[in-house]
Amino acid sequence: MTDLTAIILTKNEEQNIEECLKSIEGFAKRAVVVDSGSDDKTVEIASSLDFVDVYSHPFENYARQFNWAIDNTGISTKWTLRLDADERFTPELCSRLEKECSEHENDDVNGFTLEAWLFFMGRKLTHGGGRKRKLMVFKTGIGRIEDRKMDEHTVLSCGESISIEEKFLHYDFKDLNTYVKKLNWYATREMQDYMEDRFPDTEFNASNSKISKKRSKKTKYYKAPMFWRCWAYFCYAYFLKGNCLNGKEGFIYSFLYHLYYRLLVDAKIYEQMKFPKAFENTGDLK
Repeated sequence: MTDLTAIILTKNEEQNIEECLKSIEGFAKRAVVVDSGSDDKTVEIASSLDFVDVYSHPFENYARQFNWAIDNTGISTKWTLRLDADERFTPELCSRLEKECSEHENDDVNGFTLEAWLFFMGRKLTHGGGRKRKLMVFKTGIGRIEDRKMDEHTVLSCGESISIEEKFLHYDFKDLNTYVKKLNWYATREMQDYMEDRFPDTEFNASNSKISKKRSKKTKYYKAPMFWRCWAYFCYAYFLKGNCLNGKEGFIYSFLYHLYYRLLVDAKIYEQMKFPKAFENTGDLK
């Protein structure tokens, strides 16, 4: 067992939370679930596991909720894990991380970045750029989530991170209604980051070169012409990166995420520019 606490933020995740927690049982010494008002069985399921502590806290955005958990849930372990309810660790990944955490306990390697295998509509998207990478494991007290509303990365206050080859599993789908609703929620948050100039030209240091490069690409994306850039991104992701090889599920995913979502962000930016108004509340998904 690793001297590690997992932090998981939830809101109506009864479909995912049990498998998520069981995937790290025996690996993480403790799990902290911070719930923001679930009205399903999320809290009941999480509370039934001995190594899990459940807290309740109102949701503002992901970064502030996660950082609240760091500061207010009594984490005393050497390492902290950032995990979403729709993510799973494999036994191979747990074994590798247990070894890495032990080897780097007292050096300046203060975090580990992981990459996902994305599952959408029950299909593993093995082709293209569907896998996300993020810094998920870090030494307690050294890592925090940057304060932004969308695309929040973990930032280390010192030291470096290394990449782990073994991948985690990301089940980014409940049903199409929920998925489209989530994209609309995400689009509002990304519009807000854009309007607040959260994509500056200054270099972003994510303590990992691949993550920093990804943020740099998004900054360049927003320099391209509005409404044209979403089509270019869709063609790049679907044809050039190979999402077209992922069958019908790959097409639906690319259409919704690489085209519809990006078009929706641009539409919300255009609306905000044409009809300036106070940003709407982006509270948690209902």
